[in-house]
Amino acid sequence: MTTTVADETEEGYLTGQLLVAMPAMRDPRFARTVIYVCVHNAEGAIGLVLNRLVGSIEFTDLVEQLDMNLMEADIVANPPVHFGGPVDTERGFVLHSADYQSEETLDIDREVGLTATVDIVRTIASGQGPKNHLLALGYAGWGPGQLDGEIQENAWLNVEADKALVFDTDLDSKWDRALKKLGVDSALLSTEAGRA
Repeated sequence: MTTTVADETEEGYLTGQLLVAMPAMRDPRFARTVIYVCVHNAEGAIGLVLNRLVGSIEFTDLVEQLDMNLMEADIVANPPVHFGGPVDTERGFVLHSADYQSEETLDIDREVGLTATVDIVRTIASGQGPKNHLLALGYAGWGPGQLDGEIQENAWLNVEADKALVFDTDLDSKWDRALKKLGVDSALLSTEAGRA
């Protein structure tokens, strides 16, 4: 039996869940973002932004930069390249369904894995990759206790992840849909943080 990060996650950690940025979010890089939490434990947290694209790079550019020796005719897939977060933006990560496995895959739960190898990019380019995948450059990272502090400051809400919120390509509505999953109407949210 494969052990996943979620199996090892202690109570109270958010591995495998979504973070939804609140209007009180002070960092403009994360305004109105939805982040999939890949790892959250006592040492910190790592996640990938799901609803922002890099914009300055196409998948074919990435394949060329990685010098994969693929002919243009060999590239049958051209997925968008996401902004995963501001940390290590030269490094690529693929969040994907569990139908793809390699020795380097981090099993987040029984349905989602994370792989950061050239091999998975090659399989995606050839059309043989995982059924669901999201390619991102960079990641969001938090030190010990940092994410917990930001949640207490009302910067984030967390919600259970689902396949549509994680993998679908309707990026513009992900933030609203994630809030609706919590029963929150984004039009009613205030940007003012306060205490009762």
